[in-house]
Amino acid sequence: MIYDWLRYTDFAFPWAFALFALLPVLIWQYVKKNNQKQAVIKVSTVQSFTVTSWKTRFRHLPFILRVLALSCLIAALARPQKRNDDQLTHGEGIDIMLTMDVSGSMGSRDILPSRMEVAKEVAQEFVRNRPIDRMGLVIFSGESFTQCPLTTDRNTLLSQIYLLESRRFLIDGTVIGEGLATAVDRLKESKSKSKVIILLTDGKEDPPETRLIDPLTALEIAKANNVKVYTIGMSAIDTNNTANIVKENVGNRPAAGSSFLDEELLRRIANETGGQYFRAVDKESLNNIYKQIDTLEKSKIEVTAFKRYQERFYPFLLAALALLFIEILLRFTVFKKFP
Repeated sequence: MIYDWLRYTDFAFPWAFALFALLPVLIWQYVKKNNQKQAVIKVSTVQSFTVTSWKTRFRHLPFILRVLALSCLIAALARPQKRNDDQLTHGEGIDIMLTMDVSGSMGSRDILPSRMEVAKEVAQEFVRNRPIDRMGLVIFSGESFTQCPLTTDRNTLLSQIYLLESRRFLIDGTVIGEGLATAVDRLKESKSKSKVIILLTDGKEDPPETRLIDPLTALEIAKANNVKVYTIGMSAIDTNNTANIVKENVGNRPAAGSSFLDEELLRRIANETGGQYFRAVDKESLNNIYKQIDTLEKSKIEVTAFKRYQERFYPFLLAALALLFIEILLRFTVFKKFP
């Protein structure tokens, strides 16, 4: 209990504790004075006068009360306080939709441990570093899906990113256009002055027959809604060196290790919406890309600090007054001395 009290207590004038050095001096003087007292009538023996009573046993009580009173006064002079630090954080955030490719090729290990795991890890770090913004998550493969709508609940969004797996739930393929259009749809009702999409993919448009929106149509939708798009092409394989690309197919689609980035499309989407296109070839470069986007899209944050103090010296002051009153009362009544 005492530890908890001291833990949350500050002292405005801690130098006052130096006055405790006076107490040993007072005690020494009291003991010395008490030992120097001499009897008025001298006798050969005091054996007959050794009568013990409660008064003789407690004769030092007034002095003890005085020492305790002085101790409480010193503690009150140190002015103990309980400090409450509050921060009011407010500002103008940015609405950001993370739009991530979860097609089978994201399981490729050209970026260890895999493209998907690296993309998830870096995206989570990006989310943690943006405390003011509302953020959401859209995933796409052969179809698009809103994994998490715009929210300020960081823990929910982080858990949704953590649970992402390639080729899970969604049909096979890559619909960049529908992924972009779904993200724009989540942002179009936003009242934020700045609306941003970060679209990450490792492939090109590879739609199934069920596709509804092509990339260029989605681009026009983004432009009409004043949404800025940053695009990230993720692959460690040189797209210009097609001789090194493994041509194994699963059905009619390229193998997970293949790289068919449509950099021209990603660059066009970024440029026409006011964003930028980036190429990630490893975890470090992807991390740097997110840091660069973080620098480009700054939120306006204002932090106001409040410090409130609750005075705690009153109990010490009252205790000191009470002890002094009791000491005076006892000294002039029960322990009154006659000359």
